[in-house]
Amino acid sequence: MTRATTSTFAETMRAPLLNLLLITSLAGASLAQAQTAAPPQTAAISPEAIKQREQELEAARARQKSAEEAQAKLKAEIAALGQDRSQLNQQLIETAANVRAVETKIDEAEARLGALNAREQQMRASLDSRRADIVEVLAALQRAGRRTPPALLVRPEDALQSLRTAMLLGAVVPELRGRAEKIAAELGELVALRKTIATERDQLASDRDKVRNDQTRLTALVDERQRQQAAREKDLDAEKSRAIMLSKQVGDLQGLITRMEQDLQSAAKAAEKAAEAARQAEAKAAASAKSGPAAFKDRSRTTPAIAFASAKGLLPLPVNGNKIRDFGGSDGVGGVQKGISLATRPGSQVTTPCDGWVVYAGPFRSYGQLLILNAGGGYHVLIAGMERISVNIGQFVLTGEPVATMGSTSQVASILATNASQPVLYVEFRKDGTPIDPGPWWATNEGEKVRG
Repeated sequence: MTRATTSTFAETMRAPLLNLLLITSLAGASLAQAQTAAPPQTAAISPEAIKQREQELEAARARQKSAEEAQAKLKAEIAALGQDRSQLNQQLIETAANVRAVETKIDEAEARLGALNAREQQMRASLDSRRADIVEVLAALQRAGRRTPPALLVRPEDALQSLRTAMLLGAVVPELRGRAEKIAAELGELVALRKTIATERDQLASDRDKVRNDQTRLTALVDERQRQQAAREKDLDAEKSRAIMLSKQVGDLQGLITRMEQDLQSAAKAAEKAAEAARQAEAKAAASAKSGPAAFKDRSRTTPAIAFASAKGLLPLPVNGNKIRDFGGSDGVGGVQKGISLATRPGSQVTTPCDGWVVYAGPFRSYGQLLILNAGGGYHVLIAGMERISVNIGQFVLTGEPVATMGSTSQVASILATNASQPVLYVEFRKDGTPIDPGPWWATNEGEKVRG
């Protein structure tokens, strides 16, 4: 082996290995320096800074103009729907489904990013723990070469390229080849990992922009739905006030349902419609072949597509989330869980799991905001824990239609008692006043879910 070859190999190897020693420490040192640096004293604003601020202001104006144009376009689209109930329901259900789909993608992306960031930290710790080995290799290279080491590199991509070049000369210094291969493999993984993290972050940012746009659209559609509902029902405000007053006079959920359907005109009317619809659905069930998801495609329907008892295995969960309590388990306060509890993201969209009439919509004791649907045939669906409800008593809603929004913390007292860090939605099914296991009604996979 010639001295020139040895020197070249040494010079090639020094830079990436020195970089390894500094690759993790430079970021920390820069951060510490930024944190400890004294704030600058008053200084004249440079022309470049003024120009940059002008550009930022212009960009902000452009974004505002774009948002205004988007709002105007959305208003025009909604106005074009007019009083067409079918088209409005179609838009509501599809947009709500889009929001929930993107919410799922965001959850998955955040989980992947968490795992990737943890892996990056592990790799950095591994490289940092091997400083002694790297120093030993550097010392050997220093002895092999005559020239001073080249300028330190600070990018892992540069280090990886240099190591690959050095490995071609492994036959010259075979005892260093194994170490170089291991270091090169770790650097290669770190470079690939950083690229993956960058890609995931870009996609996450894009998904968050999309869900914000869809939520804006959904809000406008919900407002239009409720405006049309208010135009049809002249006494909504009075009914809401009376419902809240009556809710304070009862002590349990069944008492609330009974009181609403007996004493509140809109809820009583809804209960009559539900009973009649259930009789008709049962009469048609034997003769109709539309017992699956296809039965729910008519967006203009004003009664349930099929009898609730026939909807087993078809209904979607009302919110994206993880089940933290199941029917029949402990409710956290010494009792038995009469429904299921789902931990959700803050601000998640809540949709109806079934067709039905709104019996109650408002606050109720320890349940926070409570929504009760009469699904016909003696079945009621109770949903609690939301921050805001966007439907009115007496209103008929379709499966998958947006009806509420989660807050940032749990609103249900029994969940608060367990110090839950996420908002939690509580869902309960009842048959003739008795809580029943909702498990058989939930769709087992995405393809079986009803979309309204």
